[in-house]
Amino acid sequence: METVSTNKAFGGVQGVYTHASAETSTEMTFSVFVPEHAPGTKLPVLWFLSGLTCTHANVTEKGEFRRACAEHGVILVAPDTSPRGDDVPDDEGYDFGKGAGFYVDATQAPWSANFRMRSYLEIELPAVIAEHFPADMARQGITGHSMGGHGALTIALRDPSRFRSVSAFAPIVSPLNCPWGEKALTGYIGADRAAWREYDACALIEDGARLPDLLVDQGLADGFLEGQLKTNLLEEACAKAGQPATIRMQEGYDHSYYFISTFMAEHVGWHAERLK
Repeated sequence: METVSTNKAFGGVQGVYTHASAETSTEMTFSVFVPEHAPGTKLPVLWFLSGLTCTHANVTEKGEFRRACAEHGVILVAPDTSPRGDDVPDDEGYDFGKGAGFYVDATQAPWSANFRMRSYLEIELPAVIAEHFPADMARQGITGHSMGGHGALTIALRDPSRFRSVSAFAPIVSPLNCPWGEKALTGYIGADRAAWREYDACALIEDGARLPDLLVDQGLADGFLEGQLKTNLLEEACAKAGQPATIRMQEGYDHSYYFISTFMAEHVGWHAERLK
């Protein structure tokens, strides 16, 4: 691991780091905020997965999480959204290829050689965090925005024993039922829609996956709500399955970081309570 930059913030350290990833066969960049803490103390970890076109930098620069993380003593890790580099395949659209890894392990050429974001986040990057930071990996939470909300929900639903807390901001709740998801999963996974179910939060809940609790915030002025995000499908899936969930529809808020930053501190506090 190499350090790109470090800055003091709220008594802690905001760092940006790179490492050579075996899963993606590329250099990967991520950011970590470590609050001030006593030597030898291990702190709980909150993962934040970002949305389409984003990198680690979007939430790092605009998420307004550091004060809350410092107050609650929570490390925040923000990975990139896809592999990058000159040798990595790409697509002209913003919603596929670089910046749009959809947190899957691709099985279709040419994407399968690099686009292994599921394994990267489930196996490889957690090992890096455990080795280099004062992280208590027995106390992990996960959240994310849009495509990253999809990633947070599906990663947690597939492995609920890893996470004590799960939340999301404006998540894509059912890639099986929206244009973004259909394009990405067809390209990365292939045409067999049955193979998509492990990457669809609503389908995972329908198939029996459960979480202790779930918090979702969704803006009612979000231009993607009706066509892409379809929060109502998650509400219906949770209600039918008896999955505990607090799904809050926030009047006047859109899909931007103005929305995310408004509720970020509340999400950090919600996770912190469950990570004690």
